[in-house]
Amino acid sequence: MLQGYQTAGTFVPDNLIAGDAKIVTRGITVAAGQGVLPRGAVLGKITDDESDDVGKYVLSGATSVTDGSQTPDCILAEAVDATSADVVTVGYLSGQFNQASLTLGTGHTLASIRDDLRDKNIYLTAVGGA
Repeated sequence: MLQGYQTAGTFVPDNLIAGDAKIVTRGITVAAGQGVLPRGAVLGKITDDESDDVGKYVLSGATSVTDGSQTPDCILAEAVDATSADVVTVGYLSGQFNQASLTLGTGHTLASIRDDLRDKNIYLTAVGGA
């Protein structure tokens, strides 16, 4: 190892990013109570003005939710633990992603999220027969 340099960790490819579409990220806040969410989780944004969590992100689920988060909005760029507190992190706002590497909320399927994500310039791709 070169003197004065340290390793920060080991890079382990996870195949989340696929293709060469432009990647755009933004800082986001994941709402407390989500538990541990993996990199690649499909998130929805809470848009209901009546919610204390308006503007925050949660795992997008299609069932019995009407606060706006039922519509997929971005993909989580790094794993987070939002069990007991809000977490400021990064979300992918556009790009091309391996559909087999995504984590979907209750009631969602790849077919049910594909059009909403495409409208946001997030494209899902089957990689290696996935």
